[in-house]
This record gives sequence, C-alpha cells and structure tokens, in this order.
Amino acid sequence: MPGNLSLDDLKSRVADGSIDTVLAAQVDMQGRLMGKRFQAEHFLESAVSETHSCNYLLATDMEMATVEGYRSTSWSAGYGDYTMIPDLSTLRLTPWLDGTAMVLCDVVDHRSHSEIEHAPRSVLKKQVERLRSQGMEAKTATELEFFLFRQSFEEAHMAGYRGIDPISPYNEDYHIFQTTKEEHVMRAIRNGLHGAGIPVEGTKGEAERGQEEVNIRYSDALDCADNHAVVKNGCKEIAWSKGRALTFLAKWNYDMAGSSSHIHQSLWSLDGKQPLFFDADGQYGMSKTMRHYLAGLLSHASEVTYFLAPYINSYKRFAKGTFAPTKAIWSLDNRTAGYRLCGGDTKSVRIECRVGGSDLNPYLAIAAMLAAGMDGIERELELEPEFTGDAYAAEAARAIPATLRAAAQALDGSDMLRSAFGDAVVDHYVRAAEWEQEEYDRRVTDWEVARGFERA
Repeated sequence: MPGNLSLDDLKSRVADGSIDTVLAAQVDMQGRLMGKRFQAEHFLESAVSETHSCNYLLATDMEMATVEGYRSTSWSAGYGDYTMIPDLSTLRLTPWLDGTAMVLCDVVDHRSHSEIEHAPRSVLKKQVERLRSQGMEAKTATELEFFLFRQSFEEAHMAGYRGIDPISPYNEDYHIFQTTKEEHVMRAIRNGLHGAGIPVEGTKGEAERGQEEVNIRYSDALDCADNHAVVKNGCKEIAWSKGRALTFLAKWNYDMAGSSSHIHQSLWSLDGKQPLFFDADGQYGMSKTMRHYLAGLLSHASEVTYFLAPYINSYKRFAKGTFAPTKAIWSLDNRTAGYRLCGGDTKSVRIECRVGGSDLNPYLAIAAMLAAGMDGIERELELEPEFTGDAYAAEAARAIPATLRAAAQALDGSDMLRSAFGDAVVDHYVRAAEWEQEEYDRRVTDWEVARGFERA
C-alpha cells in the first residue's frame, strides 16, 4: 500500500502543530534515502511541487566520493542540480521521528523535467509500464534480514567495527524466548513501520546469533520497492534510538552466515483478480506464462546478478551450507536452489529469487528480474527441467557469478538489459561496479597483513 497520509491530512496536522517537519527523499544508487528536511509550512507552500538536489547523488559510491567516468555528471560538467518531484501517493507518517512526515520523490531533469533514466525509481517504473502495456502487473515481496548488535552505531564505529557482539549468544532461528529478549527493538520496529503505513506481517529470529528478519506483505512492484527502502532506513533509525546498531551488510563476519533479501514475484491481471502464474492443470500449478517467465530469469541469471549483489562483499555470502545459493537453478520448495518455487498447486504459486543479499537496491533488483522474465515471455522460452536434491553438490549446474568482476562483465554484455534499460543506464551501473572493484583492488586488508606480515 502507498503512504498513509493525504495532502489534506498533512495540512490539517501542520495546522494543529502535530507535524512540523517533512522529509523529502530520493533513492540513491545504493538504495539509501537522500534528501532534505523541510519546515512543514514551507513544504506546503513550495516544496510540495518540487525541490532540488545535486546531481552527484546518482553518481557517488558508498562513501559519497565523486567518481570519475560517468557520462551523466562530472567535475567538468559542474555537478549541477536535478529536480525532485514529490510523489504524494508515498506521503506517510514517520512515528519514530517526532512531528515528522516523509515523502519519496522522483528525480527529473532540471530543464526538461523528463525523468532521469538511471535513477533507481525511474528504472523500475519503466519496466512496470512495459509490463502493464502487455496487460500484466507484477506483485512482489522482499524479505529483509539483518544483524542486531548490543553496541550502538557510535560504539561500533569507535571500535572500528571489530569485537562487536550480536545481540544473542546462539542461533535464534524461530526462537521465541531469545527474540523476547530483543523485543525492545523489534517491537518498536514493527509498530513504527506499521504506523508509517508499511504492511508489516511480522519479524522472526533468523539462522544465526543476532540475526533478524522482517517480512512485509506483498504489493505491486513499485510500492514493494518503496516499502523496502523505507523499512531499511526505519530499522536503522529505530535501532539507533534504542542504543543498538544493526547492519544490512550481506556478509559481516567470515564465521557467520550472510543476510539475504529474497524476492518473491508473480504476475497478475491489471485488475489484480487473475493470477497469471496459476494453471491448475500445469506442473505444480504453473501456467505457461510462469514457465516462460521463470525460463527468462534462468536464461539471464548471470546478467542480472550485479543488481542482486552489487558490492565486493556481496559475493562472500554465496557459500555452501549457509542457505545462500551458489547455483542459478529452479526447484520446488528447495532452499539450496537460487530460484525456489513456492505455493505450488495454489493460486499463490510464485517464484522466490534467493540470490539477492540484504545490500541490494530493491528498485534495480526487481526491475532486472522483470526485464528478464518479460524476455522469457516474449520469446516463449522453454523452462529447463526441475532440479531436485542438494544444489550445493550439483557441480555441473549453472553457477551464480562468484565475483563482482564476473557479474559486471555479464551485465556489460547483456543485450537483454541494454534493450530493456537502455545503453546509458547499463553503462552507468557498469561504471559503478568497476569503481567498487577498483577501490577494493587498491586496498590492503587486515587479512593480508595478518597472513603475511611475519611470514611473507
């Protein structure tokens, strides 16, 4: 569901003094919220129509470094402005921030007011419109895992992120007692997100000590991505307010499992009444449309991996026996496969992509999968036979790219994504991947020093 605050509601709350601040945020390449806090009266007077931001926000890395090599902006071009247009359907309360409302913005050209094509929200909106033009709508849901720590963000930073303690001493997957001890944070997260209009289903302990999962009800693809972005930001802010730190890093510790963001997806009629993936007579209830869509996902699995695993660290998560996949194959209700068929023989039949980590940008990840699935439908690709058994042991099966370098090369060479997204968009994100690799390649790690300081 979109935001839970209408413009008239906002005006009334500003008038009675219960809201004094409006957050206007765009989503950057990393999936983070970037923007401004407005005095609410000024937002209603002016920024409700548009505001501005530096165009470097869609051409920086995690550290906000100004990266060379982007066509869209540079020092030589002067780093000018983009225009942010509030999408008032996303206007919502943010109960964990006193007197504050939030709205997500589309990013458009300052002069032409055409959408910036490499902005994550624009990338997804383009694929949603492609799908709608074919009489279909995607419904998606993202599961989000993270680690919760005893320390605060400030304490973790001062410690150099070393020696920090997960909030529980043992694997807490589905544990009620252990998660009871964490309820001061997790209950605040559920209630805060619910109060912001996010349709929270629940939270649970995950398969490591200190690992949590938050589940949000499925929705249309754009709304799902908006929810995901707000949830990540909200979880961090709420944990901070409780004196705790948490991380969505895909693999924060060598000895522990990583954190994922599984993406469930299905196609429906435009009125939302007809599940286009379901056919009672098909294998596991799969329609021809679903089979073609899934065949597209598998055919282009390597090409879309960058958008599911965008950092060097993302690839440390793909490890045997950790419930993170290593093979891009499909299987019925099999958590060792990269693509898991869920809800078989029911109208809820869907595909769960298990490749993505908790560090993905939801707009880009969903857009890439929709593009791959649509290609499968348009070309009526045949679905390969189901895999059964332990996918970790399937040496001959299609492997997920093992490194960022390999995933970036697959993205760069993807005719499908270049056709769906446009060359400029693909080139933009290939450059982002190249920069991440370049930055890592010149760094000296603790592992290298400990391994070779005395023995080299």
